[in-house]
Amino acid sequence: MLLVLPVMAVLAIVAVYPIVHSFYTSLYDIVLTRPHRAPFVGFANYMAVFDDARFWVAVRRTTVYTIVSVVGTAALALVFALLLNEAFPGRRLLSIILLIPWATPSIVNGLMWKWIYDPNFGSLNGLLDRLGLIDRYQLWLADPDKTLLLVAQAAIWKQMPLAAILLLVTMKAIPDDLYRAAKVDGATVLQRFLHVTIPGLRSGFLLVFVYETMISIRHFDLFAIMTQGGPGDATFTVSWMIYTETFNSLRFGTGSAIAFILSMATFALSYALIRLLGKDR
Repeated sequence: MLLVLPVMAVLAIVAVYPIVHSFYTSLYDIVLTRPHRAPFVGFANYMAVFDDARFWVAVRRTTVYTIVSVVGTAALALVFALLLNEAFPGRRLLSIILLIPWATPSIVNGLMWKWIYDPNFGSLNGLLDRLGLIDRYQLWLADPDKTLLLVAQAAIWKQMPLAAILLLVTMKAIPDDLYRAAKVDGATVLQRFLHVTIPGLRSGFLLVFVYETMISIRHFDLFAIMTQGGPGDATFTVSWMIYTETFNSLRFGTGSAIAFILSMATFALSYALIRLLGKDR
């Protein structure tokens, strides 16, 4: 207990206390434009949030973004994990290159993709124009129908390498005897993939889905750098609503309530994924 005590003390300071204080703040009507009057309102802030139409818009945007990011990351990571699991010249170099997006700071990642999508000088417009796929430069981040997916694409590029490594490590742990037995039984490559590889990757997918869900549902930096919630409300997510309520409107009570709701939603989704993918078959 003495050896664990320092770690528990650090966790209490950096994790437990902020959560408790955030919940405490959410029970008061704290507005910094009138800092000396902060009455206790109980769960009124939560009721106001649930009655706010913008909150449900933010929930829908966050749900779409999370699904696209998590599924896209997992699918692309599976492709790279399968590729790196094979022996071929240059595999080590590819492994190093694969780590570059993950090693890129989040701020740099957001700025890089913002420049790629730039309507005047962006490389995406230049590439598509050279290939003859577009006849004029597109306003990528000004299109409400595409913006959320484009931000998700930037997130997938950043998060995919770590997910690929997790799946690759899990894939290496699958016994070769299972593949040999399936081959002897006449199973095709596709059948071995579906009945040996995919079930063997269950624990890896569990880690990927839980981690990526926690990251995606709380994502803020890409929205702050690339879109700032726009155009219109196309990328108005829950995390961006927390920021606008807290630091633009200075309503710390309401902002803390939304933050606590988001935390509980993240915990509930993670728990559901663990129960769904972690149970014995």
